[in-house]
Amino acid sequence: MITAKDAEYYSKMVPTYDEQYEREEIEEDLEDLIEQVQATLEGHRVLDLACGTGYWTNIIADSADYVLGVDINADMIDAALERGIEEELAGFRVADAFALPADLGQFSAIFIGFWWSQVKREDQERLLAHLRKQVGKDTMLVLVDDQYVEGSSPTVARTDLEGNTHQIAVAPDGERYELVKNYPSDSALRKKMASNVREIKIGRSDYFWALTCRLK
Repeated sequence: MITAKDAEYYSKMVPTYDEQYEREEIEEDLEDLIEQVQATLEGHRVLDLACGTGYWTNIIADSADYVLGVDINADMIDAALERGIEEELAGFRVADAFALPADLGQFSAIFIGFWWSQVKREDQERLLAHLRKQVGKDTMLVLVDDQYVEGSSPTVARTDLEGNTHQIAVAPDGERYELVKNYPSDSALRKKMASNVREIKIGRSDYFWALTCRLK
């Protein structure tokens, strides 16, 4: 679950949030990941969870039938709306991924981009169970996230009793925040997700990993 301090940090980061995708060293892997996501979600009606500023919502809209981006942070949604994506292709809404409203509509796929790593390990199965209940079985689930790369990824500051790793992030105003950032192995992903999903497929590049599956 997001804390008040987490929300404060991400609100501060809105103006510079997309800069994480502008690093030269990730350019080739990011291009490949974008192509993969667009091909996987082509023709689908997609729910983009924790969509942030809509960076991936915009990318998915190029191939999906429709994509709805939801985020608990209203400042992020305001920034996403400023992208000006055509209304017939995409929409945005403030919503909590752990308590999705019943009136979001029907979806054939769910996308979680660079947020799974921020969901605490002890909350992940609860999130998947909620998605199964709210969106329905057989829905495609696509996760993409960061690999840990020595010298490029932020240093892990500590590991808690549940096995979550934490990093220190500095907001533009200089204030420091401790954030959950996990880097799961293939086996850890399969074990955590097995009770709620099937047909798990995982691929990795130097900087990213991607997982596709279907909700049971």
